[in-house]
Amino acid sequence: MRLFLALWPDDDVRARLVAAQRGWTWPARVALTPPERLHVTLHFLGEVNDAAARALAVRLPACPPLRLTLDRSALWPQGIAVLEAGEPPSALLELHAALAAGLRGLGLRIETRRWRPHVTLARHAEGALPPASFEPVEWPLRGYALVRSHAGPPLRYEVIARSGAISG
Repeated sequence: MRLFLALWPDDDVRARLVAAQRGWTWPARVALTPPERLHVTLHFLGEVNDAAARALAVRLPACPPLRLTLDRSALWPQGIAVLEAGEPPSALLELHAALAAGLRGLGLRIETRRWRPHVTLARHAEGALPPASFEPVEWPLRGYALVRSHAGPPLRYEVIARSGAISG
């Protein structure tokens, strides 16, 4: 299974992410992220077998209650439009580090580049214009999800666990 750990929005947060996405001026060739795929990736895991996926659910720490504020619109290199956190909460950075330690303990490889909490709003967005101003997205975090990526077309995501408990 191709897996990743993510902050997964509830319906209210997802609606605010979509509103932020709609505030941009997009070029014709843009590939907008569909609403059902908007999330913040904590760790990309790649291909993981069933046994390792189940082990993830019982060995990784719970997410402390905290609030993430996505308050910056940015156009990253390679035409990736994002909504990002200017000041990620220290508790979220600590969770990210704890998850990395748990993943390493299971023998899984972790990306080494600096983590920047963000939601990808679109790809192929060269020339897009972010809104002059927008309402920051306040995201109360109550957990994270283990998500399976199903190759497409269309690409789709399936939440298979939340905060360490496998859902059937």
